[in-house]
Amino acid sequence: MKGIINGFSKLSKQQKIQWVAETFGQNPTEMAEHISSWQHADAAQQKVLDGFTENALTNYPLPYSIAPNVMVNGKVYAVPMVIEESSVVAAASSAAKFWLNKGGFHADILGTVKLGQVHFRWLGQPETMQYLFPEIKAALLASADDITANMRNRGGGITDVELLDFTAEEPGYYQIRASFETCDSMGANFINSVLERFGDTLEFFFDTRTDLSDHERDVEVIMCILSNYTPDCVVRAWVECPVGELEDLARHAGLPGPEAVDRICTAVRIARLDPYRATTHNKGIFNGIDAVILATGNDFRAVEASGHTYACRDGQYRSLSKAWVENGIFRFELELPLALGTVGGLTALHPLAKRSLEILGNPSARELMMIVAAVGLAQNFAAVRSLVTTGIQSGHMKMHLTNILNHLGATDEQAAAAQQYFADKTVSFSAVREYLGQQ
Repeated sequence: MKGIINGFSKLSKQQKIQWVAETFGQNPTEMAEHISSWQHADAAQQKVLDGFTENALTNYPLPYSIAPNVMVNGKVYAVPMVIEESSVVAAASSAAKFWLNKGGFHADILGTVKLGQVHFRWLGQPETMQYLFPEIKAALLASADDITANMRNRGGGITDVELLDFTAEEPGYYQIRASFETCDSMGANFINSVLERFGDTLEFFFDTRTDLSDHERDVEVIMCILSNYTPDCVVRAWVECPVGELEDLARHAGLPGPEAVDRICTAVRIARLDPYRATTHNKGIFNGIDAVILATGNDFRAVEASGHTYACRDGQYRSLSKAWVENGIFRFELELPLALGTVGGLTALHPLAKRSLEILGNPSARELMMIVAAVGLAQNFAAVRSLVTTGIQSGHMKMHLTNILNHLGATDEQAAAAQQYFADKTVSFSAVREYLGQQ
């Protein structure tokens, strides 16, 4: 049957490309040449990139942009962002500039604890498990001493180990939940190594207990893995200023500052009340966050998963940001978990990730958390401001005009003329196509 192959992973890269092109390409030669053309000219660097994943054929380029003028706690950053969506970088940059002379962004770290779990089944009496756990905990900590030594020397390590009893929901199911401080590393491999050692130790503990019955010595370790939900690894970012200083907030939309502020606060409250709006609201936040996460070689999927779980921690999915006025002061605030690293992993291997961290001044993980949260807040502020004043589509489509022109094959001269023509007109795919047809 067409498309089925055995031993694909054992083929050379060129053989993989050739098979894909010949099997699925309408023009196999053209497809093979095009896929190959995106590989890096530096063979050594390409080898590093290929090592990130399996069955790599080539590279997939995305724009690498900079959002300037992002002031966080009095320090100004030029923030690298990797994203393909129009208007995201422009919006974050616009919000950063807007708040630059109003104190910029403020941020603080509420916690940096990360979590891991050992899931196991034991069918003895829960009271016996509770009685044994202090001994189990001591054995677990002692068994991982060699793994945690370097991390402890850096100020991190295991901060707590607790037992959770889920036997009322699932017969015999318990969980050992361990808390970790991983300093400037994201720490996934470190945490998982400790957890797997915990699993081995747990089995050994019960297997060697002569004071337990055969039934009580039978423990089944189901899995040992970190959790990407990190509700105690949290950052808060905010902007604030007197409402009187916000007269320029929406002047171009004909709205006085106080009215625009009221609309912004109402829009954010709606996103806290309605999950349908909250989903899009938070997606906008992650437009900014993911772009910086990608640029710095961190795991945007883990960050998003944790953030969305945090958004529904009270039982309903809600906005991650808040906005309100108190005593004449407008405050726009974002709080979310961000488990990041600035050493190890792709931060050390990806050539542009290293440059991104250099551009940011080689921040600690805590500093990077604050920068990322500030960009997420900037993006959220810009999006909500547009939504409640001029509408988001006008600005977004103007940024999207270049993509439409490229899609329609416009020449440089046609593109320049189109940019001028649509400066005060509504942009749509059909309108641009009609315009080009008249040239």
